[in-house]
Amino acid sequence: MDPPSIEAIKNQERLIEKEIAERIPCVSDKIPIQELKNDYQTEDEIYQKKIKFLEKDYVYLRRTRPDGNCFFRAFGYAYFESLLDDNNSDELDKFISFTNASKDELISLGLPAVTIEDFFDVFLEVVLNIKDGLIKTPEQLLEKFCDQTTSDYIVVYFRLITSGYLQQNADTFANFIVGHSSIVDFCKTEVEPMYKESDHIHVVAITSALKVRARIIYMDRGSLIDTVNAHDFPEQDPPADPRIHLLYRPGHYDVLYLR
Repeated sequence: MDPPSIEAIKNQERLIEKEIAERIPCVSDKIPIQELKNDYQTEDEIYQKKIKFLEKDYVYLRRTRPDGNCFFRAFGYAYFESLLDDNNSDELDKFISFTNASKDELISLGLPAVTIEDFFDVFLEVVLNIKDGLIKTPEQLLEKFCDQTTSDYIVVYFRLITSGYLQQNADTFANFIVGHSSIVDFCKTEVEPMYKESDHIHVVAITSALKVRARIIYMDRGSLIDTVNAHDFPEQDPPADPRIHLLYRPGHYDVLYLR
């Protein structure tokens, strides 16, 4: 039997992606953190203990669609949700200024204006809707993030911001792009395309670009059987309280909520 063609493989991948899209929302409603236990068998002692440890600090979770965009979707929703708080009005104003300036910066790096215009417009519109009170509840924000086009455009623009930061700080990240001829090549193949999974470098870049403190809880089959690892991005001295909290399980990110 001949092996399947590349086109046949791609068609199968597209079918799987479609099935995932129909079954799982881009971002879910809040669910109790205990529901994570249902993702693992009762006799899976390692994960059951880690979830129990997680429950000490966290009470709710929002799932994200496992389509390769989960980090940017989780990060984006969690950050935008933090901006709904009236106490964060200064942060919101700073982010609006950052967003307005970002388009020209990306164009200066060689990205065609026509390529980024639509993504920028949708991204900025959602941010301004928060500022103007048109989006003022998590439910209204969730509606935006579950609209496929809006959600994807937000993800794309976060990817472009990440790419821009990496290119502007190419010397800092040069040792993290093994297998790529340049930081530009890395960004074109590993950062900007949709459905590309995010790695440590993506997390460092977007949190540094936005100066947003994020705590990521790593839950895997590591050596710490009874606990989980927490890592704050970007590294900062002295440490500051994180603005958002995310859960990482191998290949996937979700949003966490503190008790």
